[in-house]
Amino acid sequence: MTDARTPRDAERGAEDPLGGDPRLARYFGERLVAVAAFRDALVAEGEIRGLIGPREPSRLWERHLLNSAAVVPFLPAGAVIDVGSGAGLPGLVIAAMEPEREVILVEPMERRVAWLEEMVGRLGLENVRVIRARAESVAGLVRAPAVTARAVAPLAKLSRWCDPLLSDGGAMLFLKGRAAADEVATAAGDLRELRLSAEVLEATTLPELEPTRVIRVVRAALD
Repeated sequence: MTDARTPRDAERGAEDPLGGDPRLARYFGERLVAVAAFRDALVAEGEIRGLIGPREPSRLWERHLLNSAAVVPFLPAGAVIDVGSGAGLPGLVIAAMEPEREVILVEPMERRVAWLEEMVGRLGLENVRVIRARAESVAGLVRAPAVTARAVAPLAKLSRWCDPLLSDGGAMLFLKGRAAADEVATAAGDLRELRLSAEVLEATTLPELEPTRVIRVVRAALD
């Protein structure tokens, strides 16, 4: 059984309560190897390279990797565009879990793009393309049935940026916190203007962890 804990954890004071938990192997299956390697890279380099905060290495599984993985069951078939990929959450997690699915990572910051490209090579992810750009800049150049984002912008602004990237019949899937329902209510007028509708979905990963809130945004049916 794969052990998700590595010597680097102790060296960097990053002992994760879920490190080595056998349920991770059951949840991720054979893809745990790639996801755990990504986690190890974040522990070793993430804080130094300004990708994660100093408190995050010890809670990467719960707060970041499993949180990102929770969106996968809601993805429609086909490619995914991950907007504002940053450290690779959720885009690299999706790509590691779904190696047959094309994943396009859109990120404007050069140092983050360099990290993403390094991770694609180090993890052997042949299904990933990295584009250095803002979402608004790639409108009309790339489209996909699914557009994801995590901790990028408020819902109204994020929906406006991502809607042009969405194929007909697709869905935007945004990872949000406990206030997801309030955010949907706040953005209601903007969403109507864009002819979009939104709902909050709850996704569970490991039983005792708080569910992940996913806001699914789709184009509203024409009257």
